[in-house]
Amino acid sequence: MITLLIVDDHPVVRDGLGALIDTVDNVVAVAQADTAEGAIRAAQTHRPDVVLMDLNLPGASGIYATRRITQTLPDTAVLVLTMSEDDESILAAIRAGARGYLLKGARQQEILTAIETVASGGALFSPHAARHLLAQLSDPPESRDLVLPFPELTARERQVLELMGNGLRNNAIAQRLGISQKTVANYLSAIFVKLHVEDRAQAILLARQAGLAANPGKTRP
Repeated sequence: MITLLIVDDHPVVRDGLGALIDTVDNVVAVAQADTAEGAIRAAQTHRPDVVLMDLNLPGASGIYATRRITQTLPDTAVLVLTMSEDDESILAAIRAGARGYLLKGARQQEILTAIETVASGGALFSPHAARHLLAQLSDPPESRDLVLPFPELTARERQVLELMGNGLRNNAIAQRLGISQKTVANYLSAIFVKLHVEDRAQAILLARQAGLAANPGKTRP
């Protein structure tokens, strides 16, 4: 029996997927969640075999939830089921640990097959996602598009996080970017919420672990 956690912020989608699961004998939905944090809590409580994960969630994204779940529950497979088919989302999900990537237009049998595949240790991707992955693998390294860490952040938020990770204080970040210290503080508040960290130290640690901070030993100005 495959245990499943359904994560989507739309009740109609969750109910539809639950009804689909009820039609088969070898899969049982043990819980549902509508936010990233709720998904993480439910995964830790129920330890399902598979998490069916939407990426577009309120607050923190499904990418964040996928990363947290795969880091803490290596035996749980995350299968992304989303409307997002852009290349950055696909690679970000895979780098976060997802074992499968399907679009919400997938047929019911495709979804069931994907659940069974990732539960048994395999991987399954939509045709678009598979083509993109093959293109990335076949291209020479210098021609591959770089996928930036923390896709949930805006470009400016990522800049602020990188400078903070390199040791700069708010006043120095403001000077570097030509903005006010109040604006920097607002960016930091948004970063803390999106990355679900409580303080500056935790955000810096995440930035350095992701390789975003190029000079972690730099002296603070």
